[in-house]
Amino acid sequence: MTKPDISVVIADDHEIVRAGFKQLLSTTTDIKVLAEACSGEEAISLCVQIQPDVIIMDINMPGIGGIEAIRRIATRLPGSCIIALTVHESEPFPSRVLEAGAKAYLSKRCAPQELVQAVRETFSGGSYISEQVRAEMAKTHLDHNNPLGTLTNREFQVFNLMAQGKTAIEVGDAMHLNHKTIHSHRAKILKKLALETNLNIVEFARQHGLID
Repeated sequence: MTKPDISVVIADDHEIVRAGFKQLLSTTTDIKVLAEACSGEEAISLCVQIQPDVIIMDINMPGIGGIEAIRRIATRLPGSCIIALTVHESEPFPSRVLEAGAKAYLSKRCAPQELVQAVRETFSGGSYISEQVRAEMAKTHLDHNNPLGTLTNREFQVFNLMAQGKTAIEVGDAMHLNHKTIHSHRAKILKKLALETNLNIVEFARQHGLID
């Protein structure tokens, strides 16, 4: 069997979303979806096994989540091109994801053809950031009072998982870290964001549009 010009793995925890992406990419003659994943861990396993040219990754997924999955895939498969496709347009998500190793960042509000364009451009060695995300990044960079910008990459990962309602033990299990380490990160997060409890973290994330 002849290998397709651009091989793709899609990672998203919603089956209907994966089906939509797959249907869109199937209309092209140079892009082929080889596999689908519904969690960060499954995406890592599939990518190591298949070694696709491009990975399309949602950020919010069960387990370790998309950002940590991107980081691990980029480390193990530096030749792969990772496209983050997510509902999060505001900082610090774009910067954190690009720092983790993604080559492109698209809003799920983008036009369908933008995804096709991003796949081709990253495969060719370029990068791609959708217009909505570029506008939000520019706006945030003018605001020097963004408290989330004070978090380290690891603290932001812990924050993001706790914002989803996970306990320190659950976060530790997802990130393969000792729960005492997670408690240490949590204490720093609470101090930097002037918060007191896990519930405050969830409320903070909701107020800033980071979760529904």
